Amino acid sequence: MTYPDPLLDAVGIIVFVLLLTAVAFPLGKYMSRLFFQDRPPAIIRTLEAPVYRLLGVDPTAEETWRGYARDLLIFNGIGVAFLFVLLLLQGFLPLNPAGVSGFSPDLALNTAISFVTNTNWQAYSGEVAASYLSQMVGFAVQNFLSAATGLAVTVVLIRGLTRRETDRVGCFWVDLTRGVLGVLLPLAIIGALVLASQGVIQNLDPYVQTSDGLQTIAMGPVASQEAIKEVGTNGGGFFNANSAHPFENPNPFTNLAEIFLILLIPAALPFMFGEAVGDRRQGYILYAVMLALFLGAFAVLYTAELSGNPLISGTSGFPMEGKEVRFGLGGTALFSTATTATSTGAVNTMFDSLTPLGGLVPLALILLSEVIFGGVGSGFYTMIAFVVIAVFVAGLMIGRTPEYLGKKIGAFEMKMAVATVLTAGILTLILSGIALSLPAGTSSILNPGAHGLSEIVYAFASMANNNGSAFAGLNATTLFYTLTGSLAMALGRFVPIIAILALAGALAAKKTVPPSFGTLPTHTVPFAIWLVLVVLIVGALTFFPIFAMGPIAEHLQMVGGMVL
Repeated sequence: MTYPDPLLDAVGIIVFVLLLTAVAFPLGKYMSRLFFQDRPPAIIRTLEAPVYRLLGVDPTAEETWRGYARDLLIFNGIGVAFLFVLLLLQGFLPLNPAGVSGFSPDLALNTAISFVTNTNWQAYSGEVAASYLSQMVGFAVQNFLSAATGLAVTVVLIRGLTRRETDRVGCFWVDLTRGVLGVLLPLAIIGALVLASQGVIQNLDPYVQTSDGLQTIAMGPVASQEAIKEVGTNGGGFFNANSAHPFENPNPFTNLAEIFLILLIPAALPFMFGEAVGDRRQGYILYAVMLALFLGAFAVLYTAELSGNPLISGTSGFPMEGKEVRFGLGGTALFSTATTATSTGAVNTMFDSLTPLGGLVPLALILLSEVIFGGVGSGFYTMIAFVVIAVFVAGLMIGRTPEYLGKKIGAFEMKMAVATVLTAGILTLILSGIALSLPAGTSSILNPGAHGLSEIVYAFASMANNNGSAFAGLNATTLFYTLTGSLAMALGRFVPIIAILALAGALAAKKTVPPSFGTLPTHTVPFAIWLVLVVLIVGALTFFPIFAMGPIAEHLQMVGGMVL
């Protein structure tokens, strides 16, 4: 085992980014054809036709944004109810070789909302609490459907920007079906085969007892769930150790493959956007903004962890405490950045062991509404909300009517964009304040001081932003946290979705105005810099006090030689 080599890690991430871009570009073009051309690929038309017949849906009948939102909410509500009942009754159902019992009602509700909202927050240990049936029919199915829901909302928003003077934004059932059959399922199958070839287990075998009877080794259909967990930016692990478990993530190759799967669809969405609006430069500039913020976050996390914790190992100590040696510092930092820049929430290291400034990076990425690539669909539509805000503020500064892609941005559009961007942050601040003021909230803190504050804020930020990762060190299995967490996940998911659908409807109804001398070009480097500043300023103004009282205060304690 050697000390981390920053130069080698830098070369590795450059190669990784080039490969990601090379694959994301054609995937984005394909998705543009899938969702925005009248005739998608023939194989998709063949596969989707029986689905529409089964659902009794006319694929040519489009809805207003309100009708689209109604269908989306009803469908996801049914998903919550089904998964809730499944988890309650799993002890009486088949495919349960470990004989696990049903979930308690509050935990079942929390878990059902978690998977339907693409959060995958786990207040339970997968290998000892969930049956194979719950993992496959419950969790894996929702991994597909929740990701497809986010993708469908992004598709509607793009339609709103490209259509003129209409109140129709699309058919939810068509967008959902094409997202699953045309994007998520093929990528998940490929990902599962790759992971299984490298040793990720895939079976329905009973759990294995060691010969001395002292240890039980969990089995299960892991590769298939691991693939859609990453492709759909779902997070959650078959095992409690998540992607640090060798059955989920055996070696450095699978580690990079899982990061690639996490980032692939979010990275392809800007290219899909550019194709759909007829101006690839718009997609290029958004991809560049996301990539710049992502690499900056990686650099801060890597540098902080490379320095190590002098209170543990001395000023030149080896910085691998809490990390898997088989992944190295580069693989650990890249995975941690990718999962919190998106809404994945999978982890291959113990976040509770990160240095204070290293832990600040995942927390900040989540609190920025995960627009730095973000979740499947959800990250991109939130980035467009930031674009609307940036265009609106710039228009006010220069005294011009703000426009984006020929659509005038008015007060209503601005309100919907602000609601999208700030909902999760407001929920985080309110619920964290309640938790810190009640014994039911503070009694779960296992670490005192600034770190304990970070753990509570991180938990609610993760749930409200539909990420699902945790700092650990906080007992989130209590009734207080399962119920408040359920509220945070539901509101953090569906309030922004409704706001985005309303924004899309308003934009679709507008005329397209030709660009003029006063039109702000949104495909240029100056606009990219302005957009980065807007994203960072909104985050800094909202959350800097928390950063100061949590990770920054803890860092000052560490460098001051105080025992944490």
